[in-house]
Amino acid sequence: MISRRILLGQATGLAFSGFAQRALAANGSPADIQADPYRDEAVGYGPLKTDPFGVFDLPEGFSYTVVSKAGDPMSDGLVTPQSMDGMGCFPLDADRVVLVRNHELKLSDADYGAFGVSQRLIDKVDRSRIFDHNQGGAALTGGTTTLVYDLRKRRLESSHLSLVGTHTNCAGGHTPWGSWLTCEETTQSAGPLANGKGTMKSHGWIFEVPSRAKGLIEPVALTGMGRFRHEAACIDPRTGIVYLTEDEGDGLFYRYLPNDRRALHKGGRLQALGFKGGGDSRNWNAADWAVGQARDVVWVDLDGVDNPHADMKLRGQAKGAAPFARGEGVFFGEGEVFFTCTSGGGAKFGQIMRYRPSAKEGQPGERDEPGKLQLFVQPGDKSVMMMPDNIAIAPWGHLMVCEDKADAGGVNYLKGVTAEGRVYTIGRQAAPGSSDVGANSELAGACFSPDGSTLFINVYGPGTTLAISGPWARVSSQPRV
Repeated sequence: MISRRILLGQATGLAFSGFAQRALAANGSPADIQADPYRDEAVGYGPLKTDPFGVFDLPEGFSYTVVSKAGDPMSDGLVTPQSMDGMGCFPLDADRVVLVRNHELKLSDADYGAFGVSQRLIDKVDRSRIFDHNQGGAALTGGTTTLVYDLRKRRLESSHLSLVGTHTNCAGGHTPWGSWLTCEETTQSAGPLANGKGTMKSHGWIFEVPSRAKGLIEPVALTGMGRFRHEAACIDPRTGIVYLTEDEGDGLFYRYLPNDRRALHKGGRLQALGFKGGGDSRNWNAADWAVGQARDVVWVDLDGVDNPHADMKLRGQAKGAAPFARGEGVFFGEGEVFFTCTSGGGAKFGQIMRYRPSAKEGQPGERDEPGKLQLFVQPGDKSVMMMPDNIAIAPWGHLMVCEDKADAGGVNYLKGVTAEGRVYTIGRQAAPGSSDVGANSELAGACFSPDGSTLFINVYGPGTTLAISGPWARVSSQPRV
């Protein structure tokens, strides 16, 4: 069993001091958290055990290793950035995997990226590969880092900055050919702001990061996939169609039909999902969509997808697209797509949707044989699940769901969902909360190693990546009585 190895070394020096201060603010006092109660609908792995190190509570038989922390030195001489969000895992060889990890750093986060405080380390990179700067000359610090992790030795082998100069890189998704799609959750326009530090370029794009890239990649915005508050993406390997979520209370669910499925930058058609006969998905005002019910869908074409007005969702709804309550994580399973809506449902505790594509998805005749969208999960009890965000599908088919209660307060859990839609608890973020509403840091970036032995997950802020191992395949899907 993997030991709970905590790397406690403190960052020192001017390039690291800002990280230490921000970590203290985010972690709060060292006192134990008062855990929210949780209730399981399926047996799962059993009750959680308190972690004596105060990092992550897990069931009996499970353990974690700390892979990487914000402020750690990286192999390229830079600093591990903060705000760890979406993440993908890719095979490298028999023993090792590659993690490509998002950092959701914003315009105001110039000191918390890979270049350290006052960007003292910026000359260590080729500046021509920084996508954008603010109008004061500082590089934007959003982007990705790439890590090589040895599953057998259970240790980090290397890490480096792989994309930089982007803005608010939230979630994303892996491609069948071994790259990571990192999504900007912003529609920041180019030009000055009141504080004089706007951006030089517009934002709201997706970027592709090859998992085996050895250093900083040349950033190319995939403009054909639209400019909006991107959250996550997934690809159907059979058709090459990309499915996309939008983190807005009235955001859309999109699909991208690429002209060349292995070259997403070559353009394609962007569409948004609507329901036959119209309708809303959110169940905010009336519970007119029952859990388990499926609706026939239509897809509406969108134009001006790279326009500067940040009004994609409004133009899509005018054409018949359905609004969703903050679309978040999305993942492709066995012939179907699952995605979360963080604030859906009458209680706004969230929803999980299941989309079954048409046999003629994206082809002529699709309207006669439409895809179907099912309301798969909608918790009515926040102790079961609340505000689902990033998701992944385990090798045995269950959903792994990260909670994000930043807007509501409380403790964030890692949840599992069975094929029948029953929810059970896998883990609990054990650090104290310090937000205005008392929430501890969200969980993000859940992804499995290809062999199914290890689940990687991020504690968002300041930022810690964990590798969790245990008797994964022994989960019980039986209802809890």
